[in-house]
Amino acid sequence: MSQYLLLFCLAFFVSYIVTPLTARLAFIVGAVDRPNMRKVHDSIMPRLGGIAIFAGFSLATAVYSIQNNQIPGIMLGGVVILLIGIADDIRDISPKVKLLGQCLAALVVVQYGIQIEFIHNVFAGYLQVDYLTVPLSVFWIVAVTNAVNLIDGLDGLASGITAIALTTFAVIAYQSGQNAVFVLSIILVGAVLGFLRFNFFPAKIFLGDSGSMFLGFMLAVLPTYGVVKGATAYALIIPIIILAVPLLDTGYAIIRRYLEKKPIFQADRQHIHHRLLNHGLSHLQAVLMIYAISVFLSFSALLVFYSTSPL
Repeated sequence: MSQYLLLFCLAFFVSYIVTPLTARLAFIVGAVDRPNMRKVHDSIMPRLGGIAIFAGFSLATAVYSIQNNQIPGIMLGGVVILLIGIADDIRDISPKVKLLGQCLAALVVVQYGIQIEFIHNVFAGYLQVDYLTVPLSVFWIVAVTNAVNLIDGLDGLASGITAIALTTFAVIAYQSGQNAVFVLSIILVGAVLGFLRFNFFPAKIFLGDSGSMFLGFMLAVLPTYGVVKGATAYALIIPIIILAVPLLDTGYAIIRRYLEKKPIFQADRQHIHHRLLNHGLSHLQAVLMIYAISVFLSFSALLVFYSTSPL
């Protein structure tokens, strides 16, 4: 266990040290978030937070150096999604180009064998998806990636939700004997917390698309990797429960924009965090409220995991 603690600390301190440097780099390359009617901040903020998190995660993962054919696929897919996010942080690329990049990153990990091959049926075991394996896997990864990306609207919100979800994944993976998923989750928690020191309210740097998409990508891939390695441990219902806040918020946003005949990718101020602010909560209170909901959902997922009853 001391080895895992060291990996956690390594990821934490690398991310902690690199984050201020990343903020300076963001100003140099023009990767900044400017205030507007939709944003809740009132000053120019650096983004590119994904670079700091990836630095901590990748270095600690390299030190871990497990002999596993699928971890290179996870890292390669992570690099693809990170580069797409960096490009968007600097240039504001179109939603269609981002979506294409997300699909490419998803296909990378799918080619390495990390894919959904069955769907959990609480009353009848598992249903094989057969020829739907690749499209379903890509859809899941892209959906979670965008869900985390869209909920990244308040200081520390997406990074905090990610840390809570990853901690839950780590507990389940440890109990299931999925050592690689456990260690990768612990490492990424360390990297996220190192960054969160500067991202929590009042934030000194934002995740940017480089950070929110990378975290969303990893939140989709790690439980999928767990499904591959141990079906009984990682029925997809568990990560869906853990990630219910960003997933439901994104689903509602798509339906809302469709009914209002607006482009699905058009930004607005109707996400859950905006609604909490509109109901009188402060910036910090809204973040802590969503944290609390995420913790409750994580405990619910753990109850599902430990339960022996289909109900």
